[in-house]
Amino acid sequence: MRRGLRSVKLKHLNPSGIWPSGNPRFYYRPKGKKGIPMPDLPIDHPAFLKAYAEAHGAPAPVVVRSGTLAAAVVAYKGSEVFRGLAASTRARRRTALDDILTLYGSGKVADLEDRHIRKDLERFQTHARNGRLKIWRAFCAWMATEYKLPASAAATLSRVKVPKSDGHIPWDGEQISQFRAFWPIGSVERLAFELLYWTGARISDAVCLGEGNIDHDGWLNFRQVKTGGEVSIPYDRELPTFAEDFAEDLAQLHRAINARNDRHVTFMTTRQGASRSAKSVSQWFARKVREAGIEGRTAHGLRKSRTIDLIEAEATTHQIGAWTGHESLKEIENYGKKYGRRRALSKTKKEQKVPTIPEKFQKKQKNETKTAS
Repeated sequence: MRRGLRSVKLKHLNPSGIWPSGNPRFYYRPKGKKGIPMPDLPIDHPAFLKAYAEAHGAPAPVVVRSGTLAAAVVAYKGSEVFRGLAASTRARRRTALDDILTLYGSGKVADLEDRHIRKDLERFQTHARNGRLKIWRAFCAWMATEYKLPASAAATLSRVKVPKSDGHIPWDGEQISQFRAFWPIGSVERLAFELLYWTGARISDAVCLGEGNIDHDGWLNFRQVKTGGEVSIPYDRELPTFAEDFAEDLAQLHRAINARNDRHVTFMTTRQGASRSAKSVSQWFARKVREAGIEGRTAHGLRKSRTIDLIEAEATTHQIGAWTGHESLKEIENYGKKYGRRRALSKTKKEQKVPTIPEKFQKKQKNETKTAS
C-alpha cells in the first residue's frame, strides 16, 4: 500500500453526470467561459490529464519512462554531482532542467544528438544562450558517464561571442553620498547599503549576515553561497594599514547596526523585522536606489566599488581577494588595469609627495623629543 500520497484537486473541473461506461463525466469550465468536455476516462488516466492540461493551457504532464530524457533529468537532479553544486547554481539549473524535461522529456537519451541541442539553443540569445549551453554541457557529460555513451552530445557545441561589457557599474563618491543623504541612519535601506558597501559581498551573502557571523576577535566571517569559499573581513578590530582610510565607512556600518530598534538573526531585515529573501532582495534594493534618485546602480556595483577602493589603496591582489572573496585573481588584476592606472594618472603633484612611513616615524620621534624636553 502506498502511503504519503495526497489527492490533487483539478481546478475548474465540474462534474456532469456519468458516462455509460461508468466513468464520471466532467467539463472543464472556468467561471464565465464555455465548458470543454473531458474524455470518457478515469480522472487519473494519462490521456484524461493530457486533455485537462490542454484545456487549462498548461503543458501536458510528461510520463517518466526508463531511458528517456525525463528519467535522466530526474536522476541527474538527485545525483551527487548535482547536489555538489552551490545552492544558487542548483536553483538556476533546476529551472532549466525542468524546462528540458517538459519540452523533450519523451525523447530517448540514446537518440540525443548535437543538432537537437543546437535547435534548443536557437531560442536564446547571447548570455542566455551561453548559459543554456553550460547547463546542457554539464547534463550531457553526466549522461555520457551514467549511460556509458561514446561521447557527450554537447561536446561539439561552442559558446557564442558576446560583446564585452562592464556589467554592473561601480558607484562613485557622489552617488554614495546621495544614497546616504536620502536614507538616514536607522532605516533598513541604509543598513543594507552600509553592509553591502563595507563587506563588498554579493547580495546573496550579505542577506545572510548577522551578529552570529562576528567572532570574539572582531572578524566578520561567512562562507560564500556561490563558491563555498570562506571570507573574513575586519569588523571590530584594528584595520590593516592599506584600509586605514576606510575607517569612516566602517563607522557608518557600526552606526547603522547600533541604530536598530530590535535585534534579529540577520542584519538585513524587512520593516517588520523578518529576514529578507535572497530571491527578492536584489529587486528591493534596486528599487530603493531609484527612489534615492540614482539610476543604473545596483548592489553588485557596490561590490565593484569596494574592490576598486582596495585597488586604489594599493592593497595586493591577495589582500583584495581575501576581503572580497574573489577566487579569480585575474579578475582582480583586470580591475586593477582599468582603475589603478586611472588613479595613478589622477594624482596631483602634492599627492605624489606623501611622506613615506619611515619619514612619518622620524617626525613623530622628533615631536616626542621636543615634548619631553
